[in-house]
Amino acid sequence: MAATGKKIIIIGAGLCGTLLALRLAQRGYKVTVYERRPDMRKTDISAGRSINLALSDRGLKALSLAGIDKDVLKLVIPMHGRMIHPIEGTSQFVNYSGRSGEWINSVSRGGLNTLLMDKAEETGQIQIHFNCECRDIHFGDTSLVIENLQTGLSHTDTGDVIFGTDGANSALRNAMLSQSARWRFDFSIKFLETGYKELEIPAAVDGGFRLEKHALHIWPRPGFMMIALPNLNGSFTVTLFLPFEGKVSFSQLQTDQEITEFFKKYFYSAYEQMPDLLEDFRSNPTGSLGTVKCFPWQIDGRFLLMGDAAHAVVPFYGQGMNASFEDVLVLDSLIDTYDGDWSLIMPEYQKNRKDDTDAIADLAVDNQYEMRDATADPVFLLKRRIELYLEQQYPHYFSKYSMVTFRADIPYSQAMHKGRQQDAILMQYAQEIESFDRMEASVILKKLEHLYV
Repeated sequence: MAATGKKIIIIGAGLCGTLLALRLAQRGYKVTVYERRPDMRKTDISAGRSINLALSDRGLKALSLAGIDKDVLKLVIPMHGRMIHPIEGTSQFVNYSGRSGEWINSVSRGGLNTLLMDKAEETGQIQIHFNCECRDIHFGDTSLVIENLQTGLSHTDTGDVIFGTDGANSALRNAMLSQSARWRFDFSIKFLETGYKELEIPAAVDGGFRLEKHALHIWPRPGFMMIALPNLNGSFTVTLFLPFEGKVSFSQLQTDQEITEFFKKYFYSAYEQMPDLLEDFRSNPTGSLGTVKCFPWQIDGRFLLMGDAAHAVVPFYGQGMNASFEDVLVLDSLIDTYDGDWSLIMPEYQKNRKDDTDAIADLAVDNQYEMRDATADPVFLLKRRIELYLEQQYPHYFSKYSMVTFRADIPYSQAMHKGRQQDAILMQYAQEIESFDRMEASVILKKLEHLYV
């Protein structure tokens, strides 16, 4: 089934949707994209939303497939490790990998999305319609009803295949859910008790960075935390993760005095660098964090959910965008395998991908504990030091974090199962020896050898 003459409709012009559109256009498909929001290249719509993300190997591999990885790398700031800021004492830098050349990258969501839109439109085969919301979906004739939010007028559009890449509140997924008995559609969304709020550490007066530029900064505290990622303009995007309710929670931060005292008590080193704290705290919304799991993702080889629409995850592993980009990579390989026959591609895609996206969803929830609590635990830090040593000295060893983040050739599900076993063994060993000087690599490798058979 050749691409020529085949019309693709994509709902959602976010990161996944625009990369998908670009890759399909490169294969010769005609693509129409409908986006509910205004064109971010003309309107600022990012306030209070996660405005920079961590790009790593899985995402870069998909961008390379589309031939734009070098363009994207011009937009990033490498982050070589975590800078951990304890409530008392000296900050500590912990590398992400024991191998040279392995790091993650801070990238602007808006900057990356803008690049993808520009590259998509340059193909001449993609039309992106903004301020257009999907109001209804007709599964019988592969059509949808689109309302122009500026004019209030609606029209019907029909395609050969329709993709839903419209995020955690997907119109396509909601339409499938409305007929859940018909499709035996299973859906769940599990919210954390923790919410988040975006803040900012602005650039220094001279335009430089107030904190270490090449690090993801973490202020771990019991039951909550704050992180900061660098931006090209010298600022840091700061995210406060805090329970909605409780003794230490968003509900307790109502007055300027309460907000100021909270930051002085728990995040003083950051507070000193946040002149606009009160304005940012008041202006930016408090967001929820949830994990979306559902199945099936496809209907009759004509409708398919991808990205957050199929598998939204919490942000604690920095893999939400990378997983969505990897979706495009997996789908693209199946187009070759099944010669463009969507009736075969879509069922195989969801079969191949479901276990892996469930795995990264679970890992992301687990990693909240690691970032928030374990990074302040001496045993965990010793375990992490042992892992970095093993990665430096033994080429066959990869930590769980490295398998997830730097090994695009290892499926998420495999990285999870193997990584969890490694973590349990190394945490127990670190607790037993108490000091890095007492570490014996031969003993550790013996304990791990059954995982490498």
